[in-house]
Amino acid sequence: MTIIGKLAASLNRKDEGPNQELAKNIADREDKGAVKELVDNLNNSDKNIQSDCIKVLYEIGVIKPFLVVEYSKELLSLFDHKNNRLVWGAMTALDVITLENPATIYESLAKIVETADKGSVITKDHAVNILIKLCSVEQYVDNAFSLLIEQLKKCPTNQLPMYAENAMSIINDKNKDVFIKTLISRLDEIEKDTKRKRVEKLIKRLS
Repeated sequence: MTIIGKLAASLNRKDEGPNQELAKNIADREDKGAVKELVDNLNNSDKNIQSDCIKVLYEIGVIKPFLVVEYSKELLSLFDHKNNRLVWGAMTALDVITLENPATIYESLAKIVETADKGSVITKDHAVNILIKLCSVEQYVDNAFSLLIEQLKKCPTNQLPMYAENAMSIINDKNKDVFIKTLISRLDEIEKDTKRKRVEKLIKRLS
């Protein structure tokens, strides 16, 4: 059976079980041919096959990012796709491989941020994760941190606590003040008590 024949859609399955098993199997065998077949089928005429292929690719990326990283350009090209599942799936895949090849991801930051700004919540979540990861790479930190702050200033208040908590790993004496100031500037906008308390807790911890 081909790789495509093992996808959930090909097996008439509605759950993600087959896709997750396939990803683990490909990752364990480090099967580069299978990865290429999945990438080639991101343009399959069947939308369900497209969706399953991107799912398997980012699941492989979680386990063995080096198997997926050479297809960064192909993933970036999906940002203009009409199938939204491919857009946020590509952002998810890029998130998991960012630190495997930060240079390629950094070169495409403008496109990543533009896609996040007009994309779904999941697209935004993974774009913010990419920015946070790039902040951990010395030569990219200045620009990545500025872009991260812009996201924190305008993201939905529902997402703000999670983004701020995830960013704590890259906060240091040099960037702490800007980070705190940004969080304080948004406190009045947060309607949910629990969400506001999470942000206040971070401010207190850093102050």
